Amino acid sequence: MKIKITETAIEDIYNGRIFYENQAPGIGEYFFKTIFNEIDSLLQNHGIHPIFFGFHRMLSKKFPFAVYYKNEKEFIIIYRILDMRKNPKKINGDMANFK
Repeated sequence: MKIKITETAIEDIYNGRIFYENQAPGIGEYFFKTIFNEIDSLLQNHGIHPIFFGFHRMLSKKFPFAVYYKNEKEFIIIYRILDMRKNPKKINGDMANFK
């Protein structure tokens, strides 16, 4: 299997990185590395996460973010990486574009 990350998910990572870097220098880089390590872990454990909005949802262990993905034939496709501190209605709206 290979991992594909949508442009929207890349934007989500970028926005999270900027947010955390504005909190304190270096935290944005730590966020970036942590999220990519967690995405890489999907090569070993994809498909075990519960399904929300029609996507598997893996919660980050270190940040309040969730990785929404689907298993396809040869790929794990990352659709969104969303801040879980948002209003659930907003998250549902964010995911509606990908159904």
